[in-house]
Amino acid sequence: MSNIPNSEQVENVMAQRELRRSRRKWRILAFIAVGIAVIAILGKALGGFSEPIKQAHIARIVIDGTISSSPLRRAILNDLADDENITAVIVQINSPGGTTAGGEELYEGLSKLRASKPVVSVINELGASAAYMTAVGSDRIYARRLSIVGSIGVLVMHLDASKLFETIGLDYDKVSTGPLKAEPDIDEPMAPNVRASYQSLVDNSYEWFVDIVAERREMNRDHVLRLADGRVLTGRQALNEKLIDAIGGELEALDWLATRHEIIDQSVATYYPLPENQWDRVQDLIGTTAQELIGSSLKSVTALDGLVSVWQPTK
Repeated sequence: MSNIPNSEQVENVMAQRELRRSRRKWRILAFIAVGIAVIAILGKALGGFSEPIKQAHIARIVIDGTISSSPLRRAILNDLADDENITAVIVQINSPGGTTAGGEELYEGLSKLRASKPVVSVINELGASAAYMTAVGSDRIYARRLSIVGSIGVLVMHLDASKLFETIGLDYDKVSTGPLKAEPDIDEPMAPNVRASYQSLVDNSYEWFVDIVAERREMNRDHVLRLADGRVLTGRQALNEKLIDAIGGELEALDWLATRHEIIDQSVATYYPLPENQWDRVQDLIGTTAQELIGSSLKSVTALDGLVSVWQPTK
């Protein structure tokens, strides 16, 4: 018997091959269609692909978590001051503070903005230390009745591990150019001359903090000093002490812009922070869910170096 296939068998083989190719083609097209649909849905859910807004609108700046200096954020604030399409700026704050330099940078940036357009701050859960320093750079401050506000003060921390070093028999030595270079040492208590040097550093920053609060809040300096012992207040208490202007949130801030500056029915667009691209936004969305599942927040793992103005530093 011959093993050579007849014409009918050849046609069947060719038909099966064509069917397989056709199935692969439709599977690829279906996969592409699903991918496009997913991207479209995510784009809609995440606010779409942003383009520069060519009409009058309000800018939103979000200050969330630990504050430190940021060249990107400062550049954005500078751009907002020069953008004629932006009629006002709302600063959303939820932060325990951070570095004094970071708070100063935000204060100076908002002060420049304030010279060209109204700026209003909204303290949500927390606006303490460098975060409150930020808020006083605006024209008006809102907070919730039970927001945490204040903690006007500056600190620098030192870990004295001398007893631990002694217990484990470890010695730490150095060669320096002066008695205050790289002090204090971790292996010994803070020496009096070192403490005096650091106290001068803290006092200098603290005096500036008190001065800007007194100036911007139009308060007697002695009154500010009474509040500037590191205490925190509720929004209601802060209102009574004139640390804020009114109880409320973003809606109340918009009402104030409408009644005081006639900025009415304008959209609000967030300018900071913004992910670099839409894929980053997808990753942020997935990452946030994962962090909630494992009970951690990568944003909270921030090392502060130098002078800090923060309500509850990590110990």
